[in-house]
Amino acid sequence: MDSILIIEDKESMRRMLMHTMRAEGLDVDTAADGEEGIAKAKSRSYDIVLVDLKLPGKSGLEVLRAVRDQDPLTIVIVMTAFGTIETAVQAMKEGAYDFLAKPFDADHLLLLIRRALEQRNLLTENILLREACSDTQGLPTIIGEGPAITKVMELVRQVAPSDANVLLMGESGTGKELFARAIHTMSLRKQFPFVPINCAAIPHELLENELFGSERGAYTGSVGKKIGKFELADKGTIFLDEVGDLDLALQAKLLRVLQERQFERLGGTKTISVEVRVISASNKDLLSEMKEKSFREDLYYRLSVFPIHIPPLRERREDIPLLVDHLLEKYRGELKREKLTVTPEALRKLEHYSWPGNVRELENAIERAAILAVDREICSEHIWVREDSIELPGDDLGMLGGLKEVAEHGARMAESQVLRKVLAETGGNKSEAARRLGVTYKTLLTKARKYGLT
Repeated sequence: MDSILIIEDKESMRRMLMHTMRAEGLDVDTAADGEEGIAKAKSRSYDIVLVDLKLPGKSGLEVLRAVRDQDPLTIVIVMTAFGTIETAVQAMKEGAYDFLAKPFDADHLLLLIRRALEQRNLLTENILLREACSDTQGLPTIIGEGPAITKVMELVRQVAPSDANVLLMGESGTGKELFARAIHTMSLRKQFPFVPINCAAIPHELLENELFGSERGAYTGSVGKKIGKFELADKGTIFLDEVGDLDLALQAKLLRVLQERQFERLGGTKTISVEVRVISASNKDLLSEMKEKSFREDLYYRLSVFPIHIPPLRERREDIPLLVDHLLEKYRGELKREKLTVTPEALRKLEHYSWPGNVRELENAIERAAILAVDREICSEHIWVREDSIELPGDDLGMLGGLKEVAEHGARMAESQVLRKVLAETGGNKSEAARRLGVTYKTLLTKARKYGLT
């Protein structure tokens, strides 16, 4: 049960707040002055502390400092009379979540409490995530020691302490969210929420509601207020994955948030201010999208203050053995196979595959192979990948089988490389590529899909 400590010297107000919070299902404690409040905060942990700024003995500001020193995760909301608004602003600077000017509406207080509890839960989940996937430097586990990934990690370390918006570019499956979490974890916002949202996974008509929230009755079926992702990410980081899939109307609203740090919920009139860092990612070429007028130029430059390109796995093959070791360790535990290993032939096959699905595809391949390897050893035949996408040096061609298999593989590789070259030369124009190759558009499209060139 979520807990709250109410520190208020006026008994009538204290009792009203206590009954209101208990009606919401909260575990409520009360204190009549600052000293008693500090003592109770030291005796147990509370999710929220609601404190009046003007108290006998210790002031509300002193309570705030003591509570924050005791447990930085405790969310403190201060109550203030009109004449002490400046003091409330000072409290915000010292770490208060928000303040309420008396007299206030009970519904407004309850909404603030719900938001505060959501943030508290997100903070806790974020810390648990960092503990689970961080190394000794506080960076989520990013596997790789090659020059390509080392360069990216150095850029991450350089940009993390700033508030600059970051655009992560790269193919699907390269781990862009992992790098976004690394930037947040190493930033000054790390104690606040990291809120991810996949813009491609939510229908356009619902995405605005997810991003900015809505008021009761804003649309058919809306039975209450919904807090959007931007509000939840206040003071922290929001990660907009596949931002290139936003429609132009939402792009305009996102641009306003980036420029003014303000927005309104769907169906609402109240302007909501947020202070949030935006990290976005896309597997689309946003510069090409701009030329085609499907992505706003002004939004692009707002998002890409600090662009980082995440290399595909085929450009950092030297990291594949490390990734395989990491994944084997994972599946040894999950499948309870302590002696699970991979043969040299299977590892060579993994190293020479082009991995169009990148690290995500590698993980799927290792999980499938680990399940198939009932004798605890992953062999070449357990690695299910498209043979036409294996690029082998001459010394390794024998692993494909007889002369017929080698010839078929060579034909597929030659066809794949010619298609890739012509598509690159034509800038992805399939009609022009088909004309150059002397095939129909349908034939070219079929082969492009076959070799993962779409």
